[in-house]
Amino acid sequence: MEHIFGLKKINSEEATILELQDAMDKWEVTSRELVMYYMYRIATIDQSGPMINAIMEMNPDAIFIAEALDQERKLVGARSPLHGVPVLLKGNIETNDKMHTSAGALALENHISSRDAFLVQQLRNAGAIILGKTNMTEWANGMSSSMWAGYSSIGGQTKNPYGDFFTGGSSTGSAASVAANLSTIAVGTETSGSILSPAIQNAIVGIKPTVGLISRLGIIPWTYSQDTAGPMARTVTDAAILLGALAGKDERDPATWRNKHSNVDYTVFLDKDGLSNATIGVFRNVPPEKYRDIGEYDERLFNDAVAKLKDSGAIVIEDVEIPSFHKEWEYNKMNIEFKHSVELYLQRLPAHFPIHTLNELIEWNEQNTENALKYGQDSLKYRSILDKPLKSPKYILESITDLYYSQNRGIDYALEKYGLDTILFPSYVGADICARAGYPSIAVPAGFQENGRAFGITFAGTAYSEPTLIRIAFAFEQKTKHRRMPNFKN
Repeated sequence: MEHIFGLKKINSEEATILELQDAMDKWEVTSRELVMYYMYRIATIDQSGPMINAIMEMNPDAIFIAEALDQERKLVGARSPLHGVPVLLKGNIETNDKMHTSAGALALENHISSRDAFLVQQLRNAGAIILGKTNMTEWANGMSSSMWAGYSSIGGQTKNPYGDFFTGGSSTGSAASVAANLSTIAVGTETSGSILSPAIQNAIVGIKPTVGLISRLGIIPWTYSQDTAGPMARTVTDAAILLGALAGKDERDPATWRNKHSNVDYTVFLDKDGLSNATIGVFRNVPPEKYRDIGEYDERLFNDAVAKLKDSGAIVIEDVEIPSFHKEWEYNKMNIEFKHSVELYLQRLPAHFPIHTLNELIEWNEQNTENALKYGQDSLKYRSILDKPLKSPKYILESITDLYYSQNRGIDYALEKYGLDTILFPSYVGADICARAGYPSIAVPAGFQENGRAFGITFAGTAYSEPTLIRIAFAFEQKTKHRRMPNFKN
């Protein structure tokens, strides 16, 4: 079918942003044809056939937007490397168009935002096409303690395209879409592990950036202190391009005010020799309970990754110590911020909406139990009873102690003690401490287990160390070439 959409001249299944731009500049393929190609794959792979179920909703104007961008390319040229490139957005990111913003919740099924999220404005300005919204763990896993990752009452259960394996969450649909080539790139969001986890499970690259590098405005929130959007792609190059487009200072988001990294071209840090003399600390002291699923860890593949770092000229320091990694973390801060931020979001919904508080949301769900409560709502109920959350002494103290233990006695401690450029974690086990610190991480594929399950590693660093992480992750990617497409032929 590829010849129908004009894609026979490129490797469409794994085509990168730069390959697509080159093909579009030569008029070997148009943006319109590209949108139609992805629509075809969504219809035949996501919504039938393998039935990945990663897409929650399509943008009915995508073809029209693509046609306009093709005309603009012909008249004045491309705006950026993303000109005419389709991108998928997680279902909790607001768009002021014909699509809904629901976070997968049936109660918000008919919610159409009156604004674009700041990051969506950035994408539109870059010439990207918003192709659709992806499925996700409902309320970004804030709904129920027993809910499966990648399930929402609107979208159902997203599957792992590599087989009957853990899907990762909550940006499950974004990760699965990129892995199955329903789009070249997608945007996810993370509070703790929600980009890194599904990136690892789906053999793609995911960047959880420094909190504040990308504006939080227009994303249905979870916490004030940890929420961030981030790029999901099949290559480090594509993730770097997307990160540059998403980042920016937003006068309406205080987290971005310290941001000196607007308009950064992260592709300048793509260095094939980036591992040469890089100092990498390997963190191995990970108890089994830190893994969501014991099958996530593969010691042989992790050791292979470490060996490749050494062979590529990196200075590898084994068994680095992170004093606070095994700390018994409290969750008052996150629960309190969820209560306040989600309720504030609901209060700002139009007056005709029947839901403006968590209690009203819980009541609505109970009135629609059959469709809305497959896994219950114990997490919502627990947080709904918190009173005057931002006044709580526990919240205030935890807000500052979290930063101290995750930064001063955590990531920064290890980086400074051992003179490291980055810390290497197996899978995404460092996600929580990095999330509490507000620090960046990048997940990259590191091979496949014997049963076909994807395995990955995570590089983490201090605030705004994305250039260093991209340089190291790109060099590892180029040395190993572990990425491969799912096999849908069997």
